[in-house]
Amino acid sequence: MDVDIGRLRSEILGQLAAAGDLRTLEDLRVHTLGKKGRVTELVKQLGSLPPERRREVGQAFNTLKREIEEALAARRAVLEEAALDARLEAERIDVTLPPRERPEGRIHPVTQAMEEIVAIFADMGFSVAEGPDIEDDWHNFEALNIPPEHPARQMFDTFYLEAELDNRPLLLRTHTSPVQIRTMRAGKPPFRIIAPGRTYRRDSDATHTPMFHQVEGLLIDRRTHMGHLKGCLIDFVRAYFERDDVPVRFRPSFFPFTEPSAEVDIGCRRSKDELVVGEGSDWLEILGCGMVHPKVLEAVGLDPEEWQGFAFGMGIDRVAMLKYGIPDLRTFFEADLRWLRHYGFVPLDVPTTYAGLSR
Repeated sequence: MDVDIGRLRSEILGQLAAAGDLRTLEDLRVHTLGKKGRVTELVKQLGSLPPERRREVGQAFNTLKREIEEALAARRAVLEEAALDARLEAERIDVTLPPRERPEGRIHPVTQAMEEIVAIFADMGFSVAEGPDIEDDWHNFEALNIPPEHPARQMFDTFYLEAELDNRPLLLRTHTSPVQIRTMRAGKPPFRIIAPGRTYRRDSDATHTPMFHQVEGLLIDRRTHMGHLKGCLIDFVRAYFERDDVPVRFRPSFFPFTEPSAEVDIGCRRSKDELVVGEGSDWLEILGCGMVHPKVLEAVGLDPEEWQGFAFGMGIDRVAMLKYGIPDLRTFFEADLRWLRHYGFVPLDVPTTYAGLSR
């Protein structure tokens, strides 16, 4: 083995210093320190040297390898920085230029209405609760004072699954009232929640769809009464429609899970082509409400002599149609981008009661 290590060092370090790009540098690394590189092949020949000579030459090669690796790392850092500078220069953006026109997404009116409703009730101290879309018969009906023979089940006709849970039929929930039941069973009163979400019934026409969106509210406390319910809903209606003069009336009605029960109507002006909320002498029903029935409280383990409260529910799709002037409910689910560009809302423009709901 006859090699001038000093000369080899100068040659290799000179090549590394002259490398003009990262690819060339990598080729030099492989050519020098790779499995078949120049230095690697020379190291393999150390075994042919006498023992006293092998130790001296081996140390020299170890020093050479370390110097090469350090030179490689230093040159790589320089080249990477130069490559980054070149890329930044090539990709520079003039921020003073007007933005390129790009398709802009829109928030669906149902999502917008839901966020507005949540914002209003959040200011009243309500929190959002959620539950499963697939429910059992007890949570969806029986716990809400709707036993199997109750005629109210006819207007809640829904879609049943073949599976059962604890010998209870499984179904797609017909309202978000089961969320109220689950909330009351899982925690301790007082409660103040709203439950927005998808619901399902076997209806399909211009004002009904098999799947729709609903929000229900529940407030349970020791001293809650009908006056609190009326004040809460009047404030909500006027905040949602952003008019302080919207007339609101409560008509006696019937729901199995509330007693007394009422329908809530708002004043409006209706014609063949137009509906204006807050004006005229007509009335339009928008939601149902009432004081929670004692049997519902008993079903979740609460004493109706100690606790009482109110509940309400409305279709989010319906109130969105009223506020945004959408004539047909079925268009909500047609996935027509032209329709969404017309009725949709700008993303990231979060509705608040102090800065404005719909913008």
